[in-house]
Amino acid sequence: MRRWHETTALIAADLIGSFVAFLAALFIRAGRPEPLRFPLSAPEWAIPLLFVAALWIALFAFVGLYGDWRFKSRLEEGVLLAKAVSFGGLVLFILTFDPNSPMPGSRIVILSYWASLIAACGAGRFIVRGSQRHLLRLGKGRRKAAIVGTGSRAHHLLESLARYPVQGHEIVGFVALPDASPPEPGGPVAVLGEADDLPKILTEHGIEEVMFADPQLSRDDVLDVVAQCNGVTTEFFAVPDLYDVVIGRSGIGQLFGTPLMSLFPEYMPVWEWRVKRMIDVALSSVVLVVGFPIWVLLAVAIRLDSSGPAVFSQERVGQDGQIFNVYKFRSMVEDAEKNTGPVWAGDDDPRITRLGRFIRLYRLDEIPQMWNIFKGEMSLVGPRPERPFFVDKFALDIPLYRRRTRVKPGLTGWAQTKLAYDATLDDVREKLTCDLYYIENMSLKFDVIIFLRTVGVVLTGKGAR
Repeated sequence: MRRWHETTALIAADLIGSFVAFLAALFIRAGRPEPLRFPLSAPEWAIPLLFVAALWIALFAFVGLYGDWRFKSRLEEGVLLAKAVSFGGLVLFILTFDPNSPMPGSRIVILSYWASLIAACGAGRFIVRGSQRHLLRLGKGRRKAAIVGTGSRAHHLLESLARYPVQGHEIVGFVALPDASPPEPGGPVAVLGEADDLPKILTEHGIEEVMFADPQLSRDDVLDVVAQCNGVTTEFFAVPDLYDVVIGRSGIGQLFGTPLMSLFPEYMPVWEWRVKRMIDVALSSVVLVVGFPIWVLLAVAIRLDSSGPAVFSQERVGQDGQIFNVYKFRSMVEDAEKNTGPVWAGDDDPRITRLGRFIRLYRLDEIPQMWNIFKGEMSLVGPRPERPFFVDKFALDIPLYRRRTRVKPGLTGWAQTKLAYDATLDDVREKLTCDLYYIENMSLKFDVIIFLRTVGVVLTGKGAR
């Protein structure tokens, strides 16, 4: 089942479930079948019924019930569905609460509607997921995957996944490691090539998942292989060892007796992503609108202090490697890199203007990026966006550097609250460690901590020059 087919089927099932739950609630309240006739015949009931159903669809989408559920059980999906319905039912209960009536009939309707909605939508999703599992057994909708390794563990993984086709993995072939013993001839799948050619192999065979299944692979070996695939949309998994299982590393999931560990899992729930975006839009709007007179005066001061535009744009690398223009108040002389090309600003950099030193100290030069945040190119919190020139340069020397572009860049980040501006390649490595730590531990709580630390950094003028 294609992704949009799955989403359409789930929405249709939830719509039908909401209608059934509404009718069931009316029947339960009245205790007789007569009320079931008028919602279907009276036009005045049709619009409110559709409106409420649309609200439920929006709430389900907000919490991620139409997202990717390949590695989660139907029980987990049912629990999230129950939580979403319970939250919506609570809001509905509060909005219709009448303090003058101890328990009016509308309260009974809401309670019965809550239970009926969970049951009806849960049943609909059970049918959709059952249909998906049937299609996977028939070989439809599977994701192409390659196994890195040719030894006994790789063959064991292949056999295990073949026994459970409902997991949706279609193993295209093996990828051999340097100095590895050749696989047995006449095996069930071919050897597609060696690990050094992995980016080419992924593109040629349309592979969407890579699974590491060689116990001799060191962590550095894995990082080297993954680093080669930067820029390729691929998910990476590994067969965990005992150490990984004990410490609960990187979200190990059970695939019927074959556990696989996602190397780059998404820890932040979908609803937190939605709230994060809502906060971005709200706060950027307030800063741009309420502070508009201040920003105009600052722009005029910049023009009076030195020649050149008050605001300039510069290409940066955004989420998934997308190039966008970031906006900043100019803090250097016009055409500061005309003779040098892209270079870092240093201590007592002569290119920095008198006013520019002040606005850099208190990060006021970053204010125009609120427009980037409002447009969705950036977030308030995330790894700082870097210029394409430096991204290409650092990616050659630092494995996994491009992995920081898995999320939207931010106005501030964990690295910015702990470290000063980059001066050496070691500084870049240290910041990359902070960025990857943030990505693997993303949460709204962590964002609040970073934002509060940033306020302290700005007010004290630390970490800037």
